[in-house]
This record gives sequence, structure tokens and C-alpha cells, in this order.
Amino acid sequence: MKNASHLPPDEILGLAIRSEMDAADVYARLYDAVKNILLRKKLQFLIFEEKQHRKILEKLYIRRFPEKELVLPEHSFLPPIKAALDKKASVRDLFNVALKAEKRAEDFYDRAGEKAQDENSRRILFYLSRVERSHYFMIKSEIDLLERFPDYFNVEDFQIGQDMIHIGP
Repeated sequence: MKNASHLPPDEILGLAIRSEMDAADVYARLYDAVKNILLRKKLQFLIFEEKQHRKILEKLYIRRFPEKELVLPEHSFLPPIKAALDKKASVRDLFNVALKAEKRAEDFYDRAGEKAQDENSRRILFYLSRVERSHYFMIKSEIDLLERFPDYFNVEDFQIGQDMIHIGP
């Protein structure tokens, strides 16, 4: 992760906004790569959440720095997104990138919250940290499913009963 501790608060918020945009891009790439209806709905939810985080951070930026124009960095603190978005990246690879990204986002928001100068900013950043933690566990759950059922993402409606053996009368 880029070391953001030396950055001024306005640049830290810009970095967070860029990271939320990149996370939404990873989830959109995953959305396009899967067929499973339930998984697509989960990914739509994650895309929506990351876009909402961006809006929250942009409002915080405007409130904290009304005199400054928001300048977004070219790169975020997420793992190398360009590599993850390579057309050859597997669904599992993309989920692994998303898992790392959610953990890094949680840690980033925790540290930023500790350094926030006002209570409202601190609460917002700690809130975002907890939400990113919930995303981490959601993604981890999907990775666990991929390990157990490697092709479940590639069928519209996953029927676990097809893999079961009937025992009994």
C-alpha cells in the first residue's frame, strides 16, 4: 500500500475517492465475468456501496476544503488494478484482488479516522472502515464458494441439489 501518512488531509481524501472508484471498477469487471444471478446481485450491491462511499468522501472533501479543487491521484492504494483488470484475469484472481482491496481500505480508513481533526470526519472514516470490513467478509465468502464449487459463478442458477446423492426411501 502506498504510505499515505505523509500526505496532507485533502490528498488523503483524494486517494480514498480514487480507491473507491477503482474498487467499483473491479466489481463491475467481476459483474461482467459472472453469470450466477445471486452473485451478480451481490456484485451490484458492492458497486452501489463503493459509489456511495465516493459520494460520502466527496461531500466530506467539499465540507473540509471548500476553497480547494478536488484533484484525484492517478493511482489508488489498492493492489495494482490495471493487472487485475487484464482480460486474462480469472474470476478467482479478481476476487482475490477485491479481498486485498477491502482489507487495505479498512486499514486505510482506520488510520485516517485516527488522524481526523474533527469528530464528524472521524465518525465517517470509522464507518467506512467497518463497511469495508463487511465487504471483506462478503468477498471471502465468495472465494470460499469458488474453492468448493469452482464453476458456480459461471451458471445462471446454481443448483446445489444436482451435486447431491439421494439416500433413503
